[in-house]
Amino acid sequence: MLNLNALKSPSALRREVLASLVVFLVAVPLCVGVAVASGVPAELGLVTGIVGGLVVGLLPGSSLQVSGPAAGLTVLVYEAVQEFGLAALGAIVLISGLLQLALGALGFGRWFRAISVAVVQGMLAGIGLVLILGQVYAMADTAQPSGGLGKIAGLPELAGTVLSGGTPLTAFLVGAGTVAVLVLWPRLPARVRIVPGPLAAVALATAATAALGLPLAKVEVQGLLESVQPPGLDDFTGLGTAAAIGTVLAFTLIASAESLFSAAAVDRMHDGPRTDYDKELMAQGVGNTLCGALGALPMTAVIVRSAANVQAGARTSLSRVLHGVWLLLFAALLPAAIGVIPLAALAGVLVHAGCKLIPVRELAGLWHRHRGEAVILAVTAVAVVTTNLFEGVVLGLLLAVCKTAWETSHVHVEVTELTGGRLIAAIGGNATFLRLPKILEELEALPKDRPIELDLTGLRHLDHACRTALENWALRHHGAGAEPVPMTEPGPVDLPAQPGEARPPAQSPSVPST
Repeated sequence: MLNLNALKSPSALRREVLASLVVFLVAVPLCVGVAVASGVPAELGLVTGIVGGLVVGLLPGSSLQVSGPAAGLTVLVYEAVQEFGLAALGAIVLISGLLQLALGALGFGRWFRAISVAVVQGMLAGIGLVLILGQVYAMADTAQPSGGLGKIAGLPELAGTVLSGGTPLTAFLVGAGTVAVLVLWPRLPARVRIVPGPLAAVALATAATAALGLPLAKVEVQGLLESVQPPGLDDFTGLGTAAAIGTVLAFTLIASAESLFSAAAVDRMHDGPRTDYDKELMAQGVGNTLCGALGALPMTAVIVRSAANVQAGARTSLSRVLHGVWLLLFAALLPAAIGVIPLAALAGVLVHAGCKLIPVRELAGLWHRHRGEAVILAVTAVAVVTTNLFEGVVLGLLLAVCKTAWETSHVHVEVTELTGGRLIAAIGGNATFLRLPKILEELEALPKDRPIELDLTGLRHLDHACRTALENWALRHHGAGAEPVPMTEPGPVDLPAQPGEARPPAQSPSVPST
């Protein structure tokens, strides 16, 4: 929420205003670019940015992170618009916002931090790859094929179209020049970098296009009020299919996870108040509910604008609120300024954004330290590209759960020989069905003509499958007519007595089946 006590001095107020202008200049090309790439009118991206500033900016949660349309949701929004139509987008976003409100009210915000980092990075890497694959076609003013595999298969034909010259080559060079400016901008002197890189890149591409009279496609402008189309009742009734429900859940989970991971990253950038995750999730829910009611794009907290806010010196939420004011004034007073931007330049901005979503440096280090996590990241990314965002993330989560279950079921079998030739086979750790082949393999290798005792006192967990298998092995290992292998059970489970109830007497050692 807005901290008025921190704004009493003129210098503090000036600092917040300047930070808001920086965030505004970063937000304009990204809001427009994300909207165009999502297949919706450019103004709807600005509407989401305005709501993120004026509404979410005033709500409690995280004081410094900035909300608006995110490149991470571009692929999902584009697919939703293609499948259900633009009119249904508002209904999907509105329901997702209500779900976020419910999750935040029930205290689920902090649980989003339990999502595997490898899955989130894989999701973002997959989004980045799909974003790049789609926007390279836009850089050449060429229609993109549907599906990730279709985009990959069409790359040779795209290369031939660009190399053949004409408008595709011109547009591609403008887009490539935009990417080059974005890559080189951080290396320029600090006084030059006062202008944000995305704004500078788009402005230079627009100026070059106008000066040279290049015949490139521009952003279509239809007006702020004309773009706002609230969903009707029919748009909600058409969302009863499994595909629509999956899309709503994907919007909810991915937007929530991206916002809360962004909040954690922003908290590491400053020493001010920490994020309240449940309140932040509810704030995002309010924003998406309102965006859905206006028929606009979904919002998340976005790390690029949030980092620009912190680096510009913001200390309170005033800067993000003011950035929404500047967006509103720009959309209302200068809509024609959007119509002169070449689409190839915006595509270049998003190609650069897509590249930044792919954790190339982190992947190399992850492979050396935690190969399982690296595999989950790569599989999730490939699945997002080859199937869709929701199925890719679900596959990544399942892999993460399987990996964790495998790693936590550590078990070891230690065989000790006592005087007289008697053997003690001691099993320790967590005996689950995942490790059952290893356990049985080691036990079946023991001799059948010597006395053996099976010691289970070192087990912390013994599931039903393992217990049954061990009991069968103990009965049959010495063959017909021989005494079965005796088993020493784990210690008793100490259960507290209920109030007013006497504690039951100690029973013989046993482990409950699970």
